[in-house]
Amino acid sequence: MRADLPFGPALRQPDQRSCGAACVVVARMRRSHPLRSRLVGGFSAEVLSAHRVLTSATDVAGRPQLPWPRALGTPPWAVARALAVSAAVPYRTALVRWSRGSAYDSAAAAVGEHPVALYVGSATLPRHVVLVLAAGVDGLDVYDPADGRLHTVTRRDFEQARLRLGGWPHPWFLVHPSPAGHA
Repeated sequence: MRADLPFGPALRQPDQRSCGAACVVVARMRRSHPLRSRLVGGFSAEVLSAHRVLTSATDVAGRPQLPWPRALGTPPWAVARALAVSAAVPYRTALVRWSRGSAYDSAAAAVGEHPVALYVGSATLPRHVVLVLAAGVDGLDVYDPADGRLHTVTRRDFEQARLRLGGWPHPWFLVHPSPAGHA
């Protein structure tokens, strides 16, 4: 799994507010080899385009969505809709800020064929989006758009809010595939 994309500077988010869009683009790239080949050199432009859509008045399917200032990043519901359209499975958003142990288990159980977005931040606000790509015995393999790299997040670091993803320690939201019939 670690070698399927050119993780590193080529997949770094192009600005301070496009982490959610970068996660959506990486999720799409993992599903499509032609898209992967096309976007490696144009990743920044694709992320900025996706960010405009994810923070617009309509979602990726053209349905209305709650307004969200682009300066605040990407709203969880927009990431959920974009991942659902890309994967053709329903996604849902779950607040996990005060349930870190069960949130780790939820992320590990939910990730598989489809990635899980994780919002992280300070003790008071979510500030950054990362993408959980796999779960293993050592922890969760997480793409961090702040540096474009893969990181391993252990259960202990997750539960003790020591994530250090994009500089943020606390898990806030999971955006994950929804079990059948629970959209």
